[in-house]
Amino acid sequence: MPEVFGKIMNLVIAGNGGELNDAVRRALDDGLEAGEILAQGLIAGMNEVGRRMKSGEMFIPEVLLSARTMQGGLDILKPHLSEDAASRAGTIVIGTVEGDLHDIGKNLVAMMLEGAGFKVIDLGVDVKAEAFVEAIKTHKPNLVGMSALLTTTVANMKKTIEAIQEAGLRDKVKIMAGGAPVTQRLVVEELGADGYGASASEAVDRARALIG
Repeated sequence: MPEVFGKIMNLVIAGNGGELNDAVRRALDDGLEAGEILAQGLIAGMNEVGRRMKSGEMFIPEVLLSARTMQGGLDILKPHLSEDAASRAGTIVIGTVEGDLHDIGKNLVAMMLEGAGFKVIDLGVDVKAEAFVEAIKTHKPNLVGMSALLTTTVANMKKTIEAIQEAGLRDKVKIMAGGAPVTQRLVVEELGADGYGASASEAVDRARALIG
């Protein structure tokens, strides 16, 4: 494996955006394939960040910095990636449900998912059920992720899942739900979703498992 992949991986972990961007550009100039740089450099780095987050070696501010650093490198690679390479892990639509304007957790999960190789369509915050339905029709994702921080907006997760069901799309996608008031029991027994992650790194692992 070229030494540059290990360097890129370590720069992602360190959150050193300036040096990472230079390293990615040099790797492209040296003729390395964008897909390899993505897989063996950027994604490998974010996989290690996820592992360290789980073990308590890294905390949310550091993970956010690494995710933003990875995103800068990914932006450089995107023009050189085929659509298949850019989304080889699958496509995910994500958003914070109607009535909820909180986005820190949702943004972290979205960045971690993109760092894991997923194509992520972020619908933002205060997303109505109808907007989720339209996004499924337009983007044909493998998975839909819904976030809520307020206990009062968890009901809108159920409303969204019901809208997806009524549109005849429920069997087309897996659905994950997350946020402070969300639990595994709530997700499965009350919402009828397919999965839940207690942290951003767990959400990524669950998304991988659901998509297969």
